[in-house]
Amino acid sequence: MKITTVLFAAAALLLPMTAQADPETKKPTKNVVEIAAGAEDFSTLVAAVKAAGLAEALSGKGPFTIFAPTNAAFAKLPEGTVATLLKPENKEKLAAVLKYHVVSGKVMAADVKPGKVKTLNGAKATIAIAGGKVTIDKANVVKTDIVGTNGVIHVIDSVILPAAK
Repeated sequence: MKITTVLFAAAALLLPMTAQADPETKKPTKNVVEIAAGAEDFSTLVAAVKAAGLAEALSGKGPFTIFAPTNAAFAKLPEGTVATLLKPENKEKLAAVLKYHVVSGKVMAADVKPGKVKTLNGAKATIAIAGGKVTIDKANVVKTDIVGTNGVIHVIDSVILPAAK
């Protein structure tokens, strides 16, 4: 019951972000990258996706489930981290971090289950559900089900990082 309440509340917050649907068919008209690029709160994420050379891949057929950190989530990282990751010499490391935020397939909030999920960088992230709240590697999922033509975006409040190899 609590999860349903949280999902409805999150859906209400998403109304401005889900307006990218065709008014007649109700189907999305933008892919996940285009949706993120059109939202001010994802400007750091979009800059990182472009710097990592992932914009074209994430604009492809998919489907993808993206756990998208907000600008505020990136701001929580230690000072200088984002600037360092955006440097051309760190492109591979940046790509690995960003791919850790992406799961293959289109997983809507109602279908999320606790446990390990394989990310596009090959590492596994941990999804937990407690008290009606969903987390991925302890980052809170704060908005859900922003649907694009090639997947879905769930907004998180922290950048998640794969374990060091």
